[in-house]
Amino acid sequence: MSTPTPAPGRLRDALRYIGPGLIVTASIVGSGELIVTPRVAAENGYSLLWLIVLGCMVKVFVQIELGRYSVAKGVTTLQALNQIPGPRFRVSWILWIWAVVFLAIISQVGGIIGGTAEVLAAGGVPVSNTWLAVLIGGSCAALLAMGRYKLVEVFSTILVVIFTVATVVAVGALQWSEYRISTANIVDGFRFHLPQNFGTAFAALGIIGVGASELIYYPYWCLEKGYAARVGPRDAAGWLERARGWMRVMRVDAWLSMIIYTSATAAFYLLGAAVLHAKSLKVSDKDMIPTLAHMYQESFGAWGLWIFLIGAFAVLYSTAFAATASNARLLADALELFGLKRYASEEARARMVKICCVVLPTYATAIYLVTAKPVTLVMISGVGQALLLPFLAGAALYFRYRKLDPELRPGPVWSALLWLSALCMGAAGAYQIYDQLLK
Repeated sequence: MSTPTPAPGRLRDALRYIGPGLIVTASIVGSGELIVTPRVAAENGYSLLWLIVLGCMVKVFVQIELGRYSVAKGVTTLQALNQIPGPRFRVSWILWIWAVVFLAIISQVGGIIGGTAEVLAAGGVPVSNTWLAVLIGGSCAALLAMGRYKLVEVFSTILVVIFTVATVVAVGALQWSEYRISTANIVDGFRFHLPQNFGTAFAALGIIGVGASELIYYPYWCLEKGYAARVGPRDAAGWLERARGWMRVMRVDAWLSMIIYTSATAAFYLLGAAVLHAKSLKVSDKDMIPTLAHMYQESFGAWGLWIFLIGAFAVLYSTAFAATASNARLLADALELFGLKRYASEEARARMVKICCVVLPTYATAIYLVTAKPVTLVMISGVGQALLLPFLAGAALYFRYRKLDPELRPGPVWSALLWLSALCMGAAGAYQIYDQLLK
């Protein structure tokens, strides 16, 4: 472990150390925003804007609480979840639930790879979708195995930011078209009412903003960026001051990311509600790319198609890339926790992460080639992640009240918001069970 480091005292200094949330944001502003959010908007119009915004904002409290515990104890998310009491078979019961959802998350990456291939095909690349998917999955594996993450991260983040800004501009440009968004539309969007079919909206809750997968990723990147190492061991002098300081940095990181992805998600939703719902278009496996492109063509005219294709490629490829990097760390960790692998050193663990960076995109690409249904694969992952959310919220509450050092526990206002977040996630899961099985 490196020498403990005092936390930066001022906000402008803290901004130099943010990063985990922005890495996660690179995977957040992706398939959920580009595919699932417009699909919900196409089906429901403006009426679920409140649910989309709430779904983005409410999970940040659980995100920070999971990060707080990992930084304080120096443990990964899966190691922390393995401490949850209850039935055990090799590992805690909650890790078995996570393992099932993890398979769906990998399938989602397959849908993203397939979507990226379809974007290139729509742009006129003279190669079949099959080979395009193989090339995309293979390039992700090769770049990650060679350790080129930083290069792609920076390049993709720049393009994602540009595309996000273009999406916000597209919403503004609609005001000079027949699809203009009125104040009445926004007001209607924030009136509480549930859709007749909650299935798509529920999948969106699991995948937009900080989805269940990103809640689990986040502490891994906090550890990898050195937050826990800078805090130092519990018995070191000045530990409490450093812990509180680096957790302030973590909160700045998480809240800044929340502002970015909530704004992006709301923009995608408004575009979908204004254009796709008005045109009675549905985002489906067969016509996903041409349908989504309508949102930008109505705003920017003929250039809208190319703005969409370039932006969609950046968003989807960076999502597949960042998600694979995160999933590889999770899989390497899980292999040890489930007793399938032992690491003699950190170097051995790092080698396994690189192996997983090759295995996972290969598997994800194969899933897409077998199904050729990118939207369906993303939706399956969304439902699985949404079902996992109440368990992660419960784990965050357990860590806060039973495992975290009393000196690091948040105050009553934050605790109340954490409970509200957990109750919202639990209510969404309970309503989905009622809607699908009991109604």
